[in-house]
Amino acid sequence: MISAIVLAAGESKRMGQTKQLLDWEGRTILQRVLENLSRSQVDEVILVLGHEAERIQQTLDTHKVKVVINKNYKAGMITSIQQGLINLNDKVEAFFIVLADQPAVGPEIFDRLISEFRRVTPQKNIVLPAFRGRRGHPALFSGKYRKEALRIEGDVGFRQVLQEHPEEILTVEMDTDSILQDIDTPDDYRKQLKTNFPGKDP
Repeated sequence: MISAIVLAAGESKRMGQTKQLLDWEGRTILQRVLENLSRSQVDEVILVLGHEAERIQQTLDTHKVKVVINKNYKAGMITSIQQGLINLNDKVEAFFIVLADQPAVGPEIFDRLISEFRRVTPQKNIVLPAFRGRRGHPALFSGKYRKEALRIEGDVGFRQVLQEHPEEILTVEMDTDSILQDIDTPDDYRKQLKTNFPGKDP
């Protein structure tokens, strides 16, 4: 089983408004992220909400998504990751860490990373996408890192796992820079709306 933890609990301070609810081709940004996952080979989606959780949830069809509320979201992203990890299916083979502000990352990217993971595991247990040598998101981790990640303290995020296991990492070169592009500011949002990513509708 391949799972995905979607991190959508943040306050969007740099955007000035709740970016998960911004329009993306007639949907919200978060809706598009969830749709991309539903069209991929991912078996389980865990959506972690925090800031404005009730308002966001009202905009979503969540019958195929497990929604988790992180009441401690202000303490940093690692708390949302850990809430997702706690709720993973016990049969999880590997799990994605998915940013809720990357609507241009299409299902083909998730599927490529899953394929590469199954090809190289157990020799490699972390698969990261890259564009021209720069690593991006989403990242795919073997389920064996679940317990280790639950012990992380402070707002170091999942970088700690990467730093402690460099020999376990496979980097997969992609043909799109959408894996590098998240939406943090109004300028980011305007630029991405104008960009013809493979993950966008024609």
